[in-house]
Amino acid sequence: MPNMQGKVALISGGAEGIGGDIGRQFVAAGGSVMLADIQSEKAAAHAQSLGNAAASTALDVAQLDQWDAAVAATTARFGKITHLFNVAGISEPGSVEDVPLDSWNRTLAINLNGTFYGCRAALPAMAASGESGAIINIGSMLALRVGAGFIAYCATKAAVTAMSKCVALHCAEKGYPIRVNTVHPGAIRTPMFERYLTLFPSVEEGEAIFAANHPMGRVGEAEEVARACLFLASDEASFTTGVDFTVDGGGTIRA
Repeated sequence: MPNMQGKVALISGGAEGIGGDIGRQFVAAGGSVMLADIQSEKAAAHAQSLGNAAASTALDVAQLDQWDAAVAATTARFGKITHLFNVAGISEPGSVEDVPLDSWNRTLAINLNGTFYGCRAALPAMAASGESGAIINIGSMLALRVGAGFIAYCATKAAVTAMSKCVALHCAEKGYPIRVNTVHPGAIRTPMFERYLTLFPSVEEGEAIFAANHPMGRVGEAEEVARACLFLASDEASFTTGVDFTVDGGGTIRA
């Protein structure tokens, strides 16, 4: 397991799913975490389960002032920030002709603006720590291999991919010891995935359809994505920045 001793992470979407597992693994590796989520009660309960190395704060990622407050809360509680995990996001179906405009705008506000705001708010505090650190942004298999029925999700996750590279170059040019990478999950068993399963005639049929998009023949687990995130966040990936790291069971390379 990567060593996160003495490191402090701010995690958006930290209440459950991929963000929740990142928090659990980061603490297990010796670090401390601020679990930030619009689901503040779930975040608080998860933080309590992780002990004194974890705390929580309410965060609507689409609001820059709430990001500033989350950064302030993290530094007040733990004294610094060395890592940022931008995990919070939404996925709503819709093609170019039928996606509701409020869904399009909501997806951009959360997935794209929310990730940008996180980088903008946290980076000065991370640089001020003077320590090596990392930003991990969550993209998607659909950023690299798009689907017509998910135009807002695909567009925002592709934009996050390019933005991550911009931030990686910025940190390198400034001499910040901060690496920036994007992790692209496939279909992962999270609460968001489980909501999609209700759209099918049966859960079993829905899961089979999603699994068929992955050559490995199954849906992934949140802890598998979290392990990839922890590796990229650790000094074990000390010369790795600006990469697209897929955790998708081969989904982006399927025939």
